[in-house]
Amino acid sequence: MKNQWIEFLTGRVTVKVSGRGIERFLNVLTRNGLMIWNVKRHGTETITFTMRLADALKIRHYARERECSISFLKRAGMPFLFKRLLKNSGFVAGALLFFLLIMFLSNVIWGIEIKGAKPATEYQIRKELDKMGVKVGKIQFFVDNVEGIQRELTNKIGSLTWVGVELKGTTYQLQVVEKKEPEKPEQLEPRNLVAKKKAIIASMFVEMGQKVVDINDHVEAGQLLVSGVIGQEGQTQQVAAVGEVWGETWYKSHVELPLITNFFVFNGQEKQKHSLIIGNLEIPIWGSGDPEFKEYEAEKNIKKINFLKWELPISFSNETLRAREETTRTYSTKEAEKIALELAKNKIKTGLDEEAIIKDEKILHKELKNGKVILDIHFKIIENIAVGQPIPKETPE
Repeated sequence: MKNQWIEFLTGRVTVKVSGRGIERFLNVLTRNGLMIWNVKRHGTETITFTMRLADALKIRHYARERECSISFLKRAGMPFLFKRLLKNSGFVAGALLFFLLIMFLSNVIWGIEIKGAKPATEYQIRKELDKMGVKVGKIQFFVDNVEGIQRELTNKIGSLTWVGVELKGTTYQLQVVEKKEPEKPEQLEPRNLVAKKKAIIASMFVEMGQKVVDINDHVEAGQLLVSGVIGQEGQTQQVAAVGEVWGETWYKSHVELPLITNFFVFNGQEKQKHSLIIGNLEIPIWGSGDPEFKEYEAEKNIKKINFLKWELPISFSNETLRAREETTRTYSTKEAEKIALELAKNKIKTGLDEEAIIKDEKILHKELKNGKVILDIHFKIIENIAVGQPIPKETPE
């Protein structure tokens, strides 16, 4: 079986042979190792066949010995294609330059669309985008990816609740959701204020309603604090009780902190690797090979290459390898206790209102076990314990 690819690369020709004794001529070619195929007879003294270009250069000698005339009808394969390309090198260079120019222009930012933002916010967004290099005329390879742009805008512009960034062709499209202005106070239905948990009343501020407890009173969860029924007997009315009742509440926290902790830190060394991705094939361009450091974290950023509005199966990859070192952090027992106490405070604060304050803390149990400091801590918290509870409607007798 003939290898079609080899024939294309080396070149092949179709030969016409005329004269007497063409059968003997074919036998001579075969005996001398010249491969021929597609042999066809045209009359009694003419045949055509196909052979390799390298063998075609040898057959004139055998043709003269057999009184045959030869001519070449058709040439095909890479050598002839390359020769034609050289003749038309100007056209090929122009076409290649045009293709590269179109590809270059397809990867330039030509538009930035922002939807859902007020004019002032849009101006601020465009100003931040300009600082990040996201502007018309900039090559997409040299700007951050859409996730990075989205994260940067959200961190820098406080008036944004959410921003979605999407790259469509050569245009960045941003969908913005701004923070809503404070809503007007809603009209409350008649209600009481009751305790949401067990506490000792520390202070009170009643804007509307009748208080039914005093400072230092001990209250249970669900107990009435401020009544929404005001007025004298026989002339009462129901209102929405409004106010704050600050009470002393109690929490317990359990914390364990190792005295010795191993973790990784970056040491500042890094290696950049650039490659071209075609389908599933990744071709290194620069920075190939393993880094000098053994421990590292890799961050890979892939940029798609566009041609007009189409996304080509070709990407440019930039991978950053950051060296890291394992380090050991050791605490003394006192240091571990102090840090564990701070961790416990932070843990408690996550479940409290922003206005709540820690009044006091007391270590109930302290233990050093298995290389860990173990603390059980009791906290006294001052927080607003009042929550609204609708006043039941009276049913007519």
